[in-house]
Amino acid sequence: MAMLPVNCLFQAKKGYNGAMHSDTENRPVVLAIGGHDPGGGAGIQADIEAIGANGCHPATALTCLTVQDSCNVSQLIPLPAEHLTAQCEAIMQDCTVSAIKIGLLGSPQAADAVIRLLKAFPQIPAILDPVLAAGGGNELASEELLRIIRHDLLPLCKLITPNTVEAARLSAGGSAASLDRHAEILLQLGCGSVLITGTHDESDRERVINRLYRPDKPTLIRPYPRLPGEYHGSGCTLAAALATRIGLGEPLESATQTALDYSWSCLQQGYRTGRCQSIPNRRFQTYSQIDQ
Repeated sequence: MAMLPVNCLFQAKKGYNGAMHSDTENRPVVLAIGGHDPGGGAGIQADIEAIGANGCHPATALTCLTVQDSCNVSQLIPLPAEHLTAQCEAIMQDCTVSAIKIGLLGSPQAADAVIRLLKAFPQIPAILDPVLAAGGGNELASEELLRIIRHDLLPLCKLITPNTVEAARLSAGGSAASLDRHAEILLQLGCGSVLITGTHDESDRERVINRLYRPDKPTLIRPYPRLPGEYHGSGCTLAAALATRIGLGEPLESATQTALDYSWSCLQQGYRTGRCQSIPNRRFQTYSQIDQ
């Protein structure tokens, strides 16, 4: 199959309103962009399960391959940016995409490709899970990639879902700054809203406090009982569920509540596949049960 030059991609579809279908059921499509986890706990596999469980069809585009297990990421192998662009172009030409979920980027070149995509389709809401480090601590984002995310990608996102560590690093506000200050900086950088998750904040050993920050609105605080152990793919699960609920047309506050409830239940029902972190059980219920 012949491939279009990278600089031609996304240009012919700026007025795109979606392909016409005569199917009796038209399930919304969510495009998940991220890395491949061979263990199936995080990344694209997590996105597929969470998007399907919440009622949309998952389309996917890979940014990178990884060598990882339930303990840590030992190798990251970026795919050429033109391959990522071609994957996205194939989806956008064929499907009506209702939301875009962005996970592990893996390289500045991949970030640039995603930025071109979002600029070509500004009407599609983008939800970013800023994966900056592996659960085991290994770095997954260079300073150049961080700069591109801060200044070029964040302004194109309807919502970002950092944990407390990622919020501090993305905002460059310093670890001693308050979460409110991190969120303020991130909103000033241009993203629509910020959901800071509290799983990495151990100041409260009984609860996980999640905070949704929106411009000119009070902070929405959602606490959940803290579960024992550690989980691989929890951030992917939440962001993918959020993208799905937004893709279904739910308002942000309702989508956040539904996605947080679903993600907490996935962790509560989690299971072990390897030596270290547990895997969220993203298929413990169907989307018809989630909506009841």
